[in-house]
Amino acid sequence: MSSTDIPKISFKKLLDNDSSVNNQLSYALESHGFFEIIDHGISKDSLDKSYYLAAKFFNLSNEIKNRYSHPEFGGARGYTQYGKETALGETTPDQKEFWHHGPDIDASYDSRIHRNIVVNELSDFNDHFNEVFKSLNNLGMKILSSIARTLTLNENFFDDWVSKGNSILRLIHYPPIESENFLRARPHEDINLITLLVGAKEPGLELKSKDNEWIPIQSDHEGIICNIGDMMQLVTRNQLKSTTHRVIHYDDGTNTSRYSMPFFLHPAPNVMLKSIVNDCKDEVLAHDFLEERVKAIKLY
Repeated sequence: MSSTDIPKISFKKLLDNDSSVNNQLSYALESHGFFEIIDHGISKDSLDKSYYLAAKFFNLSNEIKNRYSHPEFGGARGYTQYGKETALGETTPDQKEFWHHGPDIDASYDSRIHRNIVVNELSDFNDHFNEVFKSLNNLGMKILSSIARTLTLNENFFDDWVSKGNSILRLIHYPPIESENFLRARPHEDINLITLLVGAKEPGLELKSKDNEWIPIQSDHEGIICNIGDMMQLVTRNQLKSTTHRVIHYDDGTNTSRYSMPFFLHPAPNVMLKSIVNDCKDEVLAHDFLEERVKAIKLY
């Protein structure tokens, strides 16, 4: 399998319930859990500005960035320092720093969902990412509707789970490599239902195939790559697989920063994660599942 095997799926055709596109989606979900969404309607200018603002934030001094660190939240909001997050089962931390931005909450949200942190140094930072968050959340909900159809569920099945969910937009900076460790993010699976990786501009993302081969994921830089997370794998009882992936530095003579912007679509904390495909009675609260994993990757 090569990177060209990652299906490119038209969001417009997905909304139209096009049978050939639905077949593409089913193939992607059954084969390796990764696909690329094109024609998604989120403007290139908005995504370019997102990367511009992310770079401006990460170029602030460590002293300033550390003021926005809230380890008591387990990294749920604000800034997490370089070398903090460690992939599940690994002992060497990832080579990245990141920022977490969530929904613009009100009293209707679960009290365990934190408010966003305001970046005083960048006047339009929070307003911009509030809008980007809304756009990605809406896109993710519609993709979940299509996934529900592939599972022969009502297309609105996941709406109540995620409309006021504990989703996170993560801005990531991988600094230039300063050691022989080429793994910027070690092999891992995502915790959530689905992930939307927005407009990745630099190479380095790889997924692990069923044959245990690492496959480079190439994007046209305007598409949004989507993959299945552990929560979706859990509730579908492995019918949909959470695929192992990593981020590496290719030894191509360059050594620069890499930026990335994944959106992690999570259910609300009070959602009970249990089988949606059979009568298995095992269940776990979404909040407890998330908290256990956040501790396991050393964010608490």
